[in-house]
Amino acid sequence: MAVTYLMLARLPEGGLGAFDSYESAVLPLLAEYGGRLERRLRTLDDQVEAHLITFPSSEDLAAYRADPRRSAAAPLLESSGAAVELLAVRDV
Repeated sequence: MAVTYLMLARLPEGGLGAFDSYESAVLPLLAEYGGRLERRLRTLDDQVEAHLITFPSSEDLAAYRADPRRSAAAPLLESSGAAVELLAVRDV
């Protein structure tokens, strides 16, 4: 059964460039694991980004998160200073 996740990233001042570089590296990997980016939203002040992402299963998300290319891009995320939260969500 498909699982939907809400990813929230809170970005400090000056972190947007590194965060965008990280996203450019990792978002294209989603499809390899059956993931689909449903929505990508950012606040007008560029300090919070939200993604609504669907995977066929939680195992597919785990495989995506373990991808070595994603790990290789992790220093970009770290240098952005983003605080990231990932929540499994459902329609109500």
